[in-house]
Amino acid sequence: MLLQLMLNGLVIGSCYALVSLGFALVYNTTRIFHIGYSVLFMCCPYFVLFFMRFFHFPFFAAFVISIVLTILLSMAMELIVYQPLRRKRSSLDVMMVSSIGIMIIVLNLISLLFGNETQILNTNISKSVSLFGLIITTTQIIQLSVNMILIFAFAGFLKYSNFGLRARAMRDDETLFTIFGNNINLSRLSLFAASGFLAAVGGGLIAYDVGMDPYVGMPIFLVSVVALIIGGVGRFEAPVIGGFIIGLLQSIAVWSFSARWNDAITFSLLILFLLFRPRGLMGEKKRLA
Repeated sequence: MLLQLMLNGLVIGSCYALVSLGFALVYNTTRIFHIGYSVLFMCCPYFVLFFMRFFHFPFFAAFVISIVLTILLSMAMELIVYQPLRRKRSSLDVMMVSSIGIMIIVLNLISLLFGNETQILNTNISKSVSLFGLIITTTQIIQLSVNMILIFAFAGFLKYSNFGLRARAMRDDETLFTIFGNNINLSRLSLFAASGFLAAVGGGLIAYDVGMDPYVGMPIFLVSVVALIIGGVGRFEAPVIGGFIIGLLQSIAVWSFSARWNDAITFSLLILFLLFRPRGLMGEKKRLA
């Protein structure tokens, strides 16, 4: 039973890792506590539902279109909200409050259009496969495979591409990044686009397995924040480790207690790391100015 739950934890941990990576892209480079990220995770499945229900698109076609729309929504948040505030030299606190406003507006629109009840994308019962006595569904295999491919591909992309070089430069010193002639607005926009892509894929894969409601975004967002803190703020790859740790520990909690302890485990981890290792597992010590 424990090994089965660990396998399940590995699957959900890969989802946490992918979504947390998207949040880290924005936070590590802009320092915006991007609460609006939670609705990106939630909107993609509802876009899928819209195209499947009203246009009768197959899931894959609806999913691809929904990913594109989610990316555009993420970029719109930067263009319409964050960039104007940045030009006015607004504080990060103001941007965080504005991000809460984005979340509330989009969440209420979704609730108005689709209702508050849980929506199901996949009405079929997933086939299961037995591996060494462990049961895994085909949906879980798809989730784990897609998540791991994207995580490794994106890690390589961040390390070797010009996009990754610009992202690391923005993270280290935004002023110097601008002085060297880089277009800060375009670079930020590309980061929001990549962040929206990761949120969309993670949200769509989870919703295909367990369904969704308008309120699923905030719990996943909070897990993303905790995963980033556990891994180490400032490191793009750090939330991947944090996501897997949370997924595995939540599975152990289900085995030892019940699923109701998942949130308690997540935030107990947060408190422990803030008290005893605030820089996270991969964070580096910084000299105080």
